[in-house]
Amino acid sequence: MSDIFREVQEDVRRERLEKLWKTYGTWFIVFAVLVLAGIGGFQVWRRHEAAQRVKTSDAYAAAQRITDPAQAAPAFEKIADSARGGYRLLAKLSQANALHASGKALDAVNLYKEIAAEDSGDVGAVARLRAGWALSNSAPRSDLESLLAPLDTPGNAWRPLANEILAFSDYRAAKVKQAATEYRALAEDAQSPDTLRTRARAMAAFLDSGAGADSGTVPPPPPPAATPQPPAAPAQ
Repeated sequence: MSDIFREVQEDVRRERLEKLWKTYGTWFIVFAVLVLAGIGGFQVWRRHEAAQRVKTSDAYAAAQRITDPAQAAPAFEKIADSARGGYRLLAKLSQANALHASGKALDAVNLYKEIAAEDSGDVGAVARLRAGWALSNSAPRSDLESLLAPLDTPGNAWRPLANEILAFSDYRAAKVKQAATEYRALAEDAQSPDTLRTRARAMAAFLDSGAGADSGTVPPPPPPAATPQPPAAPAQ
């Protein structure tokens, strides 16, 4: 009897499967084809992306080998226009560096600011710092503070480097005591990189020695000597 029941159950299952196949078989085939097409398309896309990354990497390396910054800038710009992801930001940063090195400081600063507004990570932070140094000799401290504000926050790893620019701005503005205090703080800050602490210590010693102080005004030059006149001719 158990064999008969087993055969009946198998027949019932077979009939159910046949009904399901007749009802949904076409959809199942379509779904399987779509899955296989999706897997194939994904593999093609991955190969294309890998080839593009290799192509971009080669172009970036070639642009880095250009020694003339005036020629390197358009090469990096071309890469930035076509690349995606990290290479695009790196190419834009390298383009800005090349512009600055070729004497186009204003164009470089504008591009640095564009990168900083676009990226809140390390590339954007480096762009802010480079823009700050490019402006440190001309911009007022208030403008530099606004530019570097996203980095000048507690716990930010970039904060000491941003504060170094502000200290230099005070030194440039002849605020010697304030600049010396800021450099000493940077030299004693455990968060400052070793190279920065060394620079800050040297600048603080330089300013504390009075080398950066105003040593007075230059006296006015003496009045010019009277021009000697030729002797008068004797009377006849």
